[in-house]
Amino acid sequence: MGPKLCPKVILEGTRLTGKTELAFALNEHPRIVGPRRYRYHSPLVSAEWCAFTNFPWGRGPVNYLPEEEGQALETYAAWARLFELQPYYSWVVDRFHVSTRAWQIQAGRRDPDFRWLEERLRPLGFRHVLCWRRPETFEAARAERLKVSGNPSQYDDLGPFLREQELFRSLVRESSLPWLELDVSDGDVAGAADRVADWLEATGGLYAPWQPPPG
Repeated sequence: MGPKLCPKVILEGTRLTGKTELAFALNEHPRIVGPRRYRYHSPLVSAEWCAFTNFPWGRGPVNYLPEEEGQALETYAAWARLFELQPYYSWVVDRFHVSTRAWQIQAGRRDPDFRWLEERLRPLGFRHVLCWRRPETFEAARAERLKVSGNPSQYDDLGPFLREQELFRSLVRESSLPWLELDVSDGDVAGAADRVADWLEATGGLYAPWQPPPG
């Protein structure tokens, strides 16, 4: 047997950039999580879950109200501790703290300081993949999304997505975690997953760099 595969990837980017589809593809990619003779459950983490409210498209760790900031930060701390307790596992995260910063900044609220979180994630081998697409391809992406969306009105105006994409780019570049800008304009999810696998392999991101203390 070779070294154990336990990559840790955080997917970020604005809507219509295929993050969730890519997350599923990464979680089943034989070069990232190993070959599978049968299909079994593999966890996907997301800060986008609207878990703070008892109605659809409500609030959560990304779009919390100012009075809910403590709850959001505690949620991130809980996830960080879970990752620390299971360092030799593969984790694929569909939106995390950069999404929170982007949403709160655009809402005109306090930009939360997540340096403490990255200081805990970095030794575990976490890294960002920023999904982005060329501006002229958003229209086609919207057409595809409207075929399945339960909330189509959120895609009426593509302007905010274009602006948010640039904000995401600046925030990811500020991060202390390694990052990759991944062009998903062609809609080829399998090809995008292959490019992530190439990057992880080339940069040592497939294996755990961290060793727990004894005892």
